[in-house]
Amino acid sequence: MKTNIYKILKGTFLVSDDSFKNWRFIIFISALAIVMIASSHSADKKVYEIARLKNEASEMRSAFIDGRSRLMKLKMESNVMGVMQEKGIEPSAIPPKKIKVISQK
Repeated sequence: MKTNIYKILKGTFLVSDDSFKNWRFIIFISALAIVMIASSHSADKKVYEIARLKNEASEMRSAFIDGRSRLMKLKMESNVMGVMQEKGIEPSAIPPKKIKVISQK
């Protein structure tokens, strides 16, 4: 057992006569490690992209809500009356009347 450990530490298993099998296995394991590292990098990129898109969506949602609330304030009757009074237009004292049009046959 002690000699086997020394052989592994010295690397004699890589230069012996039947070392071709060992080299194939080492190359295979190395290729699998490279594929695994590339896969994890790809997954990390996707996670960061998803987080960035979520932040962008929440910013757009808050901008939409802010714009909608400003629009609601601008459309309020009191606000419209104030703007019209600045221009010299006042509300009518006489209420509007409904006009009905009857079609002639």
